[in-house]
Amino acid sequence: MSYIFRRILYAFPILMGVNLLTFFLFFVVNTPDDMARMQLGMKHVTEEAIDNWKEERGYDRPLLWNVTAHGSEQFTETLIYIESLKLFKFEFGKADDGRSIGRDIEERMGPSLSIAVPIFIIGILTNITFALIMVFFRSTYLELSGVVLTVVLMSISGLFYIIGGQFLVGKMMHLVPISGYVGGFDSFRFIILPVAIGVISGIGSGVRWYRTIFLEEMGKDYVRTARAKGLSEFRVLFHHVLRNAMIPILTGAVVVLPLLFMGSLITESFFGIPGLGSYTIEAINAQDFAIVRAMVFLGAVLYIIGLLLTDLSYTLVDPRVKLS
Repeated sequence: MSYIFRRILYAFPILMGVNLLTFFLFFVVNTPDDMARMQLGMKHVTEEAIDNWKEERGYDRPLLWNVTAHGSEQFTETLIYIESLKLFKFEFGKADDGRSIGRDIEERMGPSLSIAVPIFIIGILTNITFALIMVFFRSTYLELSGVVLTVVLMSISGLFYIIGGQFLVGKMMHLVPISGYVGGFDSFRFIILPVAIGVISGIGSGVRWYRTIFLEEMGKDYVRTARAKGLSEFRVLFHHVLRNAMIPILTGAVVVLPLLFMGSLITESFFGIPGLGSYTIEAINAQDFAIVRAMVFLGAVLYIIGLLLTDLSYTLVDPRVKLS
């Protein structure tokens, strides 16, 4: 319990550093005046309209230090302090066009999960299965062919899978819609192609990574001991090796879990899925700092939670690991 508490305490300076970095990077590119002109229109924008826009969103405050205030208010009456405090309370505020960011996140989380969760589950099962088969038939032409195929799959850009899948399955075969999304059961028609492409595009790197893990385990003493006891190669691989390889597998799997909630930037954009990934891309294109700041902060929180879950999961698969 003390370990979890310490990790939570460590998270606060990390989140604050991410938040500060986001502020500075964004304001280096665009000043509040630039953002106001972009939202109001570049032509015929008065200084009064710009000042009103900044005042409505709190951008009229000093960024880091308020020289006009006194005492602690020199720090607290700043844009970074006020907006950071809201983020830590998960009050994301409103976008530059007036929409509630929190409500947008709630609405867009479902489409993102409907794509990301199947890709994650099917992908990890597929990669582990193929990797185990390659290791089982190691030093054969089947393994050599598998290695060559995974290298080829890794060398192909993810955009090729997306564009090729849309053209082949959507344009030529007319099996599923190329883009778009609807709720309910009908969403299956819209997510099956992105899910299939997501799984296929990850096979190359995923299978090679798991194969490396299993081959490393195959050379350890406990495997030789199991073989000396007369256990079959199938039982050694699928019972002993797979079980002892769970720690590196969990390391990769659990860390990816938070990314499921954030959506896929490229996939959602190309397939017109109204998820959190496309939401972030739209905010970057519109230079909506409020949304970008909220999504970066939320991503950092979820990533830290993923790391904590990774450490906790070690205790479930390896009794030698104790968290104190």
